[in-house]
Amino acid sequence: MDFARQQRDPTRHLVGFTFVFLVHAFVIYALMTGLASKAVGVIKKPMSATIIDEIKLPPPPPPPPKKETVKPPPPPEYVPPPDVPVSSAVSSVNAITAVTTVAPVAAPVVAAPVVAPPPPPPPKPAVRRGAQLQIVEKEDLIYPREASRAGIERGTVIARLHIDEKGNVTEVQIMSSDPPKVFDKEVRRALGMWKFRPEGEKYVGEIEIGFKLAD
Repeated sequence: MDFARQQRDPTRHLVGFTFVFLVHAFVIYALMTGLASKAVGVIKKPMSATIIDEIKLPPPPPPPPKKETVKPPPPPEYVPPPDVPVSSAVSSVNAITAVTTVAPVAAPVVAAPVVAPPPPPPPKPAVRRGAQLQIVEKEDLIYPREASRAGIERGTVIARLHIDEKGNVTEVQIMSSDPPKVFDKEVRRALGMWKFRPEGEKYVGEIEIGFKLAD
């Protein structure tokens, strides 16, 4: 069925008229029974309203204090140096060029006097004799009984003494004896106990001993 036929269908128009009639009938019934007044009364009832206070927000924090910027002191004013007159500079240059150079005179060199070194000390003798030997302590010699029993009345002995740093005799060496070997033992015994002046070094001394039988 096309659209034109649907528009001309009487049953379709009948349904619309029926619906409009029912609506008007319901409105008339409501007015007659007081249903509309009840609805108006419900609408006219006082309405309770509550006022909600506005929530106040806390005040914002104060802004931080502004830092004062210290301004640097202004630079000192530039003071130009004083002008140097050109004439003085020229005169000073002329004065320098006019100076004559004089060669310095060298002072005479005085030679230092030559000091002769002191003469070396005389060499010490290899063998000291007589006054060169300084006796500090001595032991007396005893005339041997063997010589007196043999009828020997006199004798001579030459001995060499080896002396250490402290002046002690370390060795007695018989160089010659007359008569031979008669007085050698006594010379070794007595001269081995002698003391001489210490000199801090070893040296050799020679001494002559004479024997004589007492009356």
